Amino acid sequence: MTPADRPFLPRGVRLHHDRVRGVPVLLGPETALILDQVGQAVLAEVDGTRDIATISAALAERYAAPVEMIEADVIEFLDDMAARRLVEAT
Repeated sequence: MTPADRPFLPRGVRLHHDRVRGVPVLLGPETALILDQVGQAVLAEVDGTRDIATISAALAERYAAPVEMIEADVIEFLDDMAARRLVEAT
């Protein structure tokens, strides 16, 4: 993925809060992935309209971190999610 890509959750994939375990989960076809705080923060920003650069800038501001570092982490995370077919991009 690149900073200009607009990630979105494809059909059949959604964020969910597992009430039993008290953790955020990304649910997909035959998949349940428990998210850590980083994954939850990134996916909470994914709406299909904002590009990765915008998402990274928002997270960098929220966590007072260098945008270059955040953007690299966001791209790495979303690439992994795309490889699992849990995120797509336009």
